[in-house]
Amino acid sequence: MKLTWLVVADNSKARIFSVDSRMGPIDEIESIMHTEARLHEQEMTSDLPGRSNGKGGGGGHAYQDEVSPKEQENINFARKIATELDAARKGGKFKQLMLVAAPGFLGNLRNQLTTQTQNLACFELAKNMSHMSAKEIRNLLPERLPSF
Repeated sequence: MKLTWLVVADNSKARIFSVDSRMGPIDEIESIMHTEARLHEQEMTSDLPGRSNGKGGGGGHAYQDEVSPKEQENINFARKIATELDAARKGGKFKQLMLVAAPGFLGNLRNQLTTQTQNLACFELAKNMSHMSAKEIRNLLPERLPSF
């Protein structure tokens, strides 16, 4: 039997479960909170964007960041989770990884995983289940998870 971890996450919480069998229960082994995700965008910035007068005396416009402060916090949290997963992979704590994350967060998480950790992902589901109990999560997952 392979060591399998299930990560259930959204932009404010990640829960890591161990999965011992295809049909059995899941056991929560860690929870990671990201309180910054609950802040309003105005609380994440301390100043208004800079302004430009434009060429030739035309009307000014505000500079825009390529990534909003809220999105940057989501990326930062995804990076934190990915770093912890990579350390666990290097420590031999899991051999397979299943990812269940809110649709807007799954891509950020996937992008932050190292190639080696990505290669261990055997199952992905874009669904927000982070607020559910372990039993509810297990009941909503497909009956036949990837083989162990």
